[in-house]
Amino acid sequence: MKKITALLLAGVMLLSCLTGCSGSAKQAEQSDPEVEAPTEFVEERPKHNPYTSKNLYDLPDHLIDERDDVDYGTIVEDVKYYSKTAGDYKYCNILLPPGYNKKKKYPVLYMLHGWMSGYDVHLCEDSYLQILYGNMLRDKLTVPMIIVSAEMYTDKLKNREKIEQKDATLLAAYNKVVKDFPKDLMPFIEKHYPVRKDRKGTAIMGVSQGGTKSLAIGFSNLKRFGYIASFAPDPGTVPTDFLKGTIWNKPLIKEFPAYSDALDPYYLYLAVGADDPENVEVTKYYGNLLKDMGYQNQTDVVKGYEHDYIFWRVGFYNFLHKIFRP
Repeated sequence: MKKITALLLAGVMLLSCLTGCSGSAKQAEQSDPEVEAPTEFVEERPKHNPYTSKNLYDLPDHLIDERDDVDYGTIVEDVKYYSKTAGDYKYCNILLPPGYNKKKKYPVLYMLHGWMSGYDVHLCEDSYLQILYGNMLRDKLTVPMIIVSAEMYTDKLKNREKIEQKDATLLAAYNKVVKDFPKDLMPFIEKHYPVRKDRKGTAIMGVSQGGTKSLAIGFSNLKRFGYIASFAPDPGTVPTDFLKGTIWNKPLIKEFPAYSDALDPYYLYLAVGADDPENVEVTKYYGNLLKDMGYQNQTDVVKGYEHDYIFWRVGFYNFLHKIFRP
């Protein structure tokens, strides 16, 4: 089932990259029921607490389309770093904001792609994410930050070049990114780019399988990540009954850490499209489990969306709009 879905998603992601990289991507409270997307666009929102405002899932065209009056920053492509976890070099793409100044310290947002995708799909020249972020920054809906699109595959590159890999082999290589982040990727970024190292200046988000990993990485390193987002995550972050007895049920961490006021995320956001073929219930499960443990979070199930870049874009909007605020 997963492999068939993966092939379908691969086609969708290819379309999204072609669409996003060519230059031209609905509102809910934390609750289990599906919610309708609002039609009214509201730009002014409270800045002191991201939980006091609903999320927006119907973006106006001026946030989606490329505009002549906007500086979209600079994409640094195929940045190479050595990963001891992989035993080889890995790559990432980095978005530097307009007016980038090496002498200034920027908050940093790390992001992870989904199954059968890559670091260069969501964040590349003229991609939908670059355009969305640039438009938001121009309209003062977000703040200057450095965005790092990381590669989830964490193994020797020659192994990835094989024409076919079993799901279990590919998943094992993906899982190792949980160790790669704090051990290899983040130290490299912090050494070579002027990013903040405090948790108030560090965020992570991921989609699908990357959403599973973003929860595992974020909650394994709460002293480093102050903002965490997971969009339509798969099972596998912590033990669950979903897909029991399969490779997808093997947890990355034994459990979410016990709640602590000192390490409570400033904003914890989970979202899934109501028409997602597989991940609605698991997204709700994570949100409810974390809430029961004491972690405030905004978990949205949104009508009218599926498991594709159209939904990732509205999720990215909400996260970008609420992180690193005063």
